[in-house]
Amino acid sequence: MLVILQVDPDQLPKRVIVCGDPKRAASIASRLTNHRQIGENREYHSFAGSWNGTEVGVVSHGVGAPGAAVCFEQLAKGGVKAIIRVGTAGSYQPEIKPGSLVISTSAVRQDGLTRQLVPDGFPAVPHRHVVEALVRAAASREDGLLVAEGMTLTLDVFYNGVLEFPHKLYQKAGVLAVEMENTALFVISSLRGIKAGAILAIDGYADADLQEVYDPYTDEVARAVEAEALIALDALADLPL
Repeated sequence: MLVILQVDPDQLPKRVIVCGDPKRAASIASRLTNHRQIGENREYHSFAGSWNGTEVGVVSHGVGAPGAAVCFEQLAKGGVKAIIRVGTAGSYQPEIKPGSLVISTSAVRQDGLTRQLVPDGFPAVPHRHVVEALVRAAASREDGLLVAEGMTLTLDVFYNGVLEFPHKLYQKAGVLAVEMENTALFVISSLRGIKAGAILAIDGYADADLQEVYDPYTDEVARAVEAEALIALDALADLPL
């Protein structure tokens, strides 16, 4: 038994989608054939089913790198071979508007968790097979959503303290978006031999100069969240292990 997820490893598929929100995990799982809940503990709600004939799991990991890392480590212990994170992020670039999608090709490690796992120079990168599968799945859709590929940034904080966020710095460096869990996934997956990747729905601008009103509950954001889940499902089913 995976004691923190409260999941029997024998029920856990080798391919898993992860997301922060337990309700979103349940919504994604409802699209699967023969979907069923296989575990529930704290923020970790786990489901299984099949997509296009391939067994797939869906697990929620909560908000922030430390709690998400517990989920990723448990999945690794359970024998999972591939993980795709579907999440939301704030855009750094004016052309990547709310309702767009970003496929992360690398992540800037500005979280605290991974600094306690690996040296500072250790890269946080997804597996190229997962990135390629996500790109193929996104290209096959005809919904007109902008899908960008590039660097993302992982931060631990959401609200300002007395220190300034490094938004301007990373915006100038060409980072596309900021979120809170990708580096945990990429570093842990590298350490544990898992193929991992991430696709993000843009729910606003992180830069206050671009943002007018932050509202992550618009119809355009909802469409992007739905699209990224379908892209991730198609990519997982297409991914060789």
